[in-house]
Amino acid sequence: MKLTSDIVIEKAKEIGFDLVGFARADELTDEKRKLEEWLSRGLQAGMGYMERYIEKRKDVRNILPTAKSIISLAVNYFTSYGYSGKNDSGKISRYAWGKDYHLIIWEMLRELEAWLKKTDPDFESISYVDTGPVMDKVWAVKSGLGWMGKHTNVINKNFGSWIFLASIITNYEFNYSQRIPDFCGTCTACIDACPTGAIVDEYAVDSNKCISYLTIENKNGIPEEFGGKFDNWLFGCDVCQDVCPWNIKFAIETNKEGFNPAGGNTEIDLYEIMKMTDEEFKTRFDTSPVSRARLKGLKRNAGFLIDSKKNG
Repeated sequence: MKLTSDIVIEKAKEIGFDLVGFARADELTDEKRKLEEWLSRGLQAGMGYMERYIEKRKDVRNILPTAKSIISLAVNYFTSYGYSGKNDSGKISRYAWGKDYHLIIWEMLRELEAWLKKTDPDFESISYVDTGPVMDKVWAVKSGLGWMGKHTNVINKNFGSWIFLASIITNYEFNYSQRIPDFCGTCTACIDACPTGAIVDEYAVDSNKCISYLTIENKNGIPEEFGGKFDNWLFGCDVCQDVCPWNIKFAIETNKEGFNPAGGNTEIDLYEIMKMTDEEFKTRFDTSPVSRARLKGLKRNAGFLIDSKKNG
């Protein structure tokens, strides 16, 4: 059976994706230029992988030679649990409260792609969940899922920016989605609220200053200049999303049980972390995104917050 946009949308939503859009697999010439400019400014910090596979990021046909379209998908992960505000607790970014989203979305993608290939054996695809040389955010914007916010997260009118993205590169042609205008307007809430001034320009984040980078991807120590500026963020940071008017007004609860907080992982006592063993860490965070920081990184973060309080 010949696949159509409507058929793909119906099946994707049946599996659990909240948003589906389609874009022509054109070269991302302007986006490549912007990426290279960002890299030339050193805003990638220690994320050297961002400098690799530039030609694949520019043209997905360097990944799948028969590529004609990108199917962009999104899943809402918002849950309305909050923080206790305890001084000795370190806050965890909302995206890491539950099960690792890669595990959840990969399973959904496998089911969707298997069904699409069964429906039409000529359907070819390669998929990614922000783990490969694909500009997921760019394709989400081109596919009409939302617009790029000034905090560099994709914003959707119905879900705000609390969405995980996935991309399917395929040899199929579809009816392509209409792009959504940028509705950020003159708002600078995310820029003004960033505790470390990491949003250095509209639509440009300096990873060297970003709490999310410094507490997760960063393999080195946290610079002393940020002492007292982390607002108890232990793993990641949600400030730029928390203050976004689109999130404040329109965020709705996810229907995915896996994104709900597991084991009290919205925040963790800092001194508990400092005493945590490798076995305890593995048991508690085995399927959690927090495992990315490893125990060494989590203890570094906790120690930094404790020292900041002592010196503050």
